[in-house]
Amino acid sequence: MKYSLVLRRNVEGQDSGEGVSTSPSAFPKDLIAEAADRLGWLGLLYAAGFSLVYFTPRLLVGAGVVELLTRTHSVIALVSIALGLAVFLLSRHATMAPQHILNLGLVFEVVGALGIAMSEFWGQFPAYDPEGMLADFLGIPWECVWIIGFPLLAPARPSKTLIASLAAASAGPATVGLSVLAGPGMPNVPLYFFVGYFLFTTYLCAGIAYLISRGVLKYGVRLRRARDIGNYHLIERLGEGGMGEVWAATHRMLARPAAVKLIRPELLGHNDSSRDTVLKRFEREAKATAALTSCHTIAIYDFGYTEDGAFFYVMELLCGLNLETLVRRFGPIRPARAVHFLRQACESLGEAHERGLVHRDVKPANIFACKLGHDCDFVKVLDFGLVKTTEQREPRHQLTGEGIAAGTPAYMAPEMALGTPTVDGRADIYSVGCVAYWLLTGQQVFRGKSQIATVVDHVKTPPVPPSQRTEVDIPEALERVIMACLEKDPENRPQTAEQLSDLLAESVPDDAWSTKRAAEWWRLHLEGSGAGTMRITEGLSPQMVLRVLH
Repeated sequence: MKYSLVLRRNVEGQDSGEGVSTSPSAFPKDLIAEAADRLGWLGLLYAAGFSLVYFTPRLLVGAGVVELLTRTHSVIALVSIALGLAVFLLSRHATMAPQHILNLGLVFEVVGALGIAMSEFWGQFPAYDPEGMLADFLGIPWECVWIIGFPLLAPARPSKTLIASLAAASAGPATVGLSVLAGPGMPNVPLYFFVGYFLFTTYLCAGIAYLISRGVLKYGVRLRRARDIGNYHLIERLGEGGMGEVWAATHRMLARPAAVKLIRPELLGHNDSSRDTVLKRFEREAKATAALTSCHTIAIYDFGYTEDGAFFYVMELLCGLNLETLVRRFGPIRPARAVHFLRQACESLGEAHERGLVHRDVKPANIFACKLGHDCDFVKVLDFGLVKTTEQREPRHQLTGEGIAAGTPAYMAPEMALGTPTVDGRADIYSVGCVAYWLLTGQQVFRGKSQIATVVDHVKTPPVPPSQRTEVDIPEALERVIMACLEKDPENRPQTAEQLSDLLAESVPDDAWSTKRAAEWWRLHLEGSGAGTMRITEGLSPQMVLRVLH
């Protein structure tokens, strides 16, 4: 499952002093973006409504096209259709901020109401008969639906909503007046008739729209406050999985983008004893991961507890794409580039192993090729959510109990599949071999009919050499290293990440992949492809979060 993430620009605004903070920043930015998107669909619906209600019935009864288009009401309908389509296109293709689109939406509300009123009232008045006009002609104007629905679909500050709603409510009286001035005159209809009619319909709805707008903004303020965790403000939920939720966030004072991972409350236990045990486990692992200083390990900024007792920790956001996506999108990569990626991952894992930590979920989706400053193909190892200590002095509080396998079946070492309690860093080395296999072939080492079948293959089935499953020319030395990583017995694998890195370095020429070639690849395939910059954040195991920014 993939989720998407758009980090939109901060929208400027001030409090209105109306009892609630109504600046755009007080309303969650993801909901502002959704409202701007809804405004586009509203414009399309507006255009479709005029097409279906006015033109379709007349064409079905055989009205001539030329005659139809020369009528006054036809011109009104055509202008209204063009207006709706313009709003739709603006919401989809404009580069302006979503809040600015919503501000233009208020203009659309007024002009759109005028189009509806003109289609209803222009030149339509019969001889003055109060009962007949109310029963057979006037009724409740459609502007009422338009005015009440607008603040629900495209929220704005209450003061702006009131101004736009009153202007939209005036579309009916304005149309009546213009119709009188443009036509030969109308029957002697008393002024109080129309004053009372519009006062208790459109203008009443304008007041209701103002109250709706205040309620919507108060909801937004409460939602925003609920999204404040420590010094971080949650912007948008990126996704959820077995362990909890991941949110895009910013530091409230530093404006630094981050990702906040919230652990599901039900995973913390159903009694105080189990809850304390699990919280200690998460706290220990967050501290252990944060203590890792390798530049190739994702940075942990902070961790703590929410007001309702849920555990969270805060991580950096990265610019790039994970190795699973890289191969799926562009196919198997060159051996030299694969070695470049794998050696950086070994540096991260090597430090963790030296500190007595085993990642236990090394896979292509947890290794990201980033653009960090001017450096391209810079690797970050993510998601230490299943990290486990190998030191006996550490408390053994784990979410996965002894004898229970944890990790991803396609990249799981045999000893992990068997639930061996003494798993060490060599299990990660096996997984690195599986990642190397994927990079060079675009295929997993084993792909059984089920996850259990895949796990059994890792335990019993000898792997096919990668050179037999790809057209990529794999150096013999590199293939020997990969096959050594995939040995069933940990004693027959490279014993440390540092040793594996040295073997990988010896398997390809030193200058086979350079920073210049990496930068050129990024320029051609990502920055120059029209796909935009890709922002990635560490996600939930086993699912990762990915969105392309346009």
